[in-house]
Amino acid sequence: MARDYDPVQGKWYEDLEENEVFKVLSVDPDQELVEVQYENGDIEEIDLDTWHELDLEQAEEPEGWASDTEAEDDEEEEEEDEDEDDWDEDDDDWDDDEDEDLDEDDDYNDRDDA
Repeated sequence: MARDYDPVQGKWYEDLEENEVFKVLSVDPDQELVEVQYENGDIEEIDLDTWHELDLEQAEEPEGWASDTEAEDDEEEEEEDEDEDDWDEDDDDWDDDEDEDLDEDDDYNDRDDA
């Protein structure tokens, strides 16, 4: 016997017949559409009639699930780390150039003394 759950945005469900877990991204009552995202990242729209025919069970968020927002935050952190690494490399080069500039200044000072 199928359980009839109303789709709730942000909630996780398991389709017992297909053995798939998904999250409801949005519910549009005017167009009678439910937008869902499966565990593998695929997004699909389901009409409400089809939704009510599904054999669903409420589910918990899968372990290791990363929402789009969390993924974007991780990417930004990685970019910041890369920028910091680049800065360190550039900083080392800058120090080498500084030593060369000092040598040139010493030559210039020697000319003034002559």
